[in-house]
Amino acid sequence: MAKTSGGAAAAAAQTEPDDDGFQLRSLQEAHSTSRHYPASDDELLRFYQQMVLIRRFEEKAGQLYGLGLVGGFCHLYIGQEAVAVGLQSALDPDKDSVITGYRDHGHMLAYGIDPKLIMAELTGRQAGISKGKGGSMHMFSLEHHFYGGHGIVGAQVPLGTGLAFAHKYREDGGVCMTYFGDGAANQGQVYESFNMASLWKLPVVFVIENNGYAMGTAVKRSSAETEFYRRGTAFRIPGLDVNGMDVLEVRQAAEVALDFVRKGNGPVLMELNTYRYRGHSMSDPAKYRSREEVQEMREKHDPIEGAKTELLARGVPEERIKEIDKQTRAIVTEAADFAENSPEPALEQLYTDVLVESY
Repeated sequence: MAKTSGGAAAAAAQTEPDDDGFQLRSLQEAHSTSRHYPASDDELLRFYQQMVLIRRFEEKAGQLYGLGLVGGFCHLYIGQEAVAVGLQSALDPDKDSVITGYRDHGHMLAYGIDPKLIMAELTGRQAGISKGKGGSMHMFSLEHHFYGGHGIVGAQVPLGTGLAFAHKYREDGGVCMTYFGDGAANQGQVYESFNMASLWKLPVVFVIENNGYAMGTAVKRSSAETEFYRRGTAFRIPGLDVNGMDVLEVRQAAEVALDFVRKGNGPVLMELNTYRYRGHSMSDPAKYRSREEVQEMREKHDPIEGAKTELLARGVPEERIKEIDKQTRAIVTEAADFAENSPEPALEQLYTDVLVESY
């Protein structure tokens, strides 16, 4: 039989069933037939409120950083709010786990963790979620099944795979949502994790938040394969290509992915195409892109404005939306006041929580 060309072979691998009758493109095709989650008005209002909370919280965090109240690095989630809200609204917080990299404030807020505890952690206070020792990049909450906040690029991916193994081993029905970025997607440990997760059919959703620039290098300059959702193909992991600036599309894709994983079929790889409005961190001037590019994304693709437009089109009164905005600003102001008025850890706390002495 004649060999097909490379492109034709790749297409065939995606469309033709393998020995088990499984098509790698099946989830993408399912998503393409229905891209928007049929949210009720109340659900969409909740998504809107969560995204606004993340946006206002991050803006306040940036202000506190400028005042010197937040030490170390600080990576803001502004612009990417629809990803965490759309995905995590589909999770079961009583059993599903979440792990991410160092741009983690938004994921914590989307999982219902108290903004006051997060802001206190950012400012290094004893009341913080990690007792003021983790700061922006290393937050953790066993109670909320949130396992970080990790500062080493890509290191959370094998850890998330381990969390998925724990879910399967315990038979608790949980799924681990493991986030990483387009920059981390080139790490070797990511593909070792893909192989293991697929081999053992682990309940994990790998989520690539592709904001286009990693730390500061455009995807096309650093990645041979820029369609990241295809990167699981060699490990027989189906992929989903999703508009990460549309919260209803993100939520619908989450439904497709989680249904597949919860049925014991193994992992899914999701690429969420999104955009961060600020630099990689607060110290990044972001000179690798133009102001015009950022402005165009804000004006034409903003996830919060998109949700607001949808709400207004449904007939939701603008006064109700304004009230949500007002209440959210009050929540963030309260969180900042709580953090600024909370004490720093006592000096002797330097020597605690260093080593787990019992298991």
